[in-house]
Amino acid sequence: MSTRSRALSSDAPCERLLRLGPGALSDAELVALVAGVEAQGRNDVALAHELILECGGLHSLAVAFPEELTRSSGIGIAGAARLIAAFELAARARDAPTTRVVDSAAAIAELVSPVLVRERREKLVVVVADAANRLLRIVPVSTGGLDSSPLPVREVLHAVLRHDGRAFGLAHNHPSGDPIPSRQDREATVAVGRAADAVGLRFLDHVVIGGTSWRSVR
Repeated sequence: MSTRSRALSSDAPCERLLRLGPGALSDAELVALVAGVEAQGRNDVALAHELILECGGLHSLAVAFPEELTRSSGIGIAGAARLIAAFELAARARDAPTTRVVDSAAAIAELVSPVLVRERREKLVVVVADAANRLLRIVPVSTGGLDSSPLPVREVLHAVLRHDGRAFGLAHNHPSGDPIPSRQDREATVAVGRAADAVGLRFLDHVVIGGTSWRSVR
């Protein structure tokens, strides 16, 4: 390898990341590395920069849908999937639960708000806890809307039992920002409560997240 080639190689984003750490790379360089952005005759970092601009910034890129990512030249389905997975891993690492007790609607809301506030579609999660109300897992069970489809009671109970839960709470977001529970939210909550009683699980509460606010359905 020539001296010039070695210099170029050592200045490549992947080389600088390994040598100096991820903080030494620009947003576009990190996106290019994760997504594998490439196009004939185009610089991958320049393409990644264009992608960030098209999405409206890094925060918007982090919540972009696959179809929005693949509209950009140079990124395919696989690259979009890698990018979404990277942002999701980062979010999970930041929101990773420690030993926490979830014994009230307020505790559930505090726990799930950072997760659901990022969502642009309505998403339902189950907060699984042990017999002492200690958090075991947060499990997503559906994306869409309770107004358009019934709350998946079977999937909710299965998520709790699969993770050896003894108690659980529910939470979903209203992308409109209004946390007031709908009639469907209330009816679905009653159905879940009855099903939980039938199998010996303790249903803690169901909260609705709307922007920076929340409300208990129960």
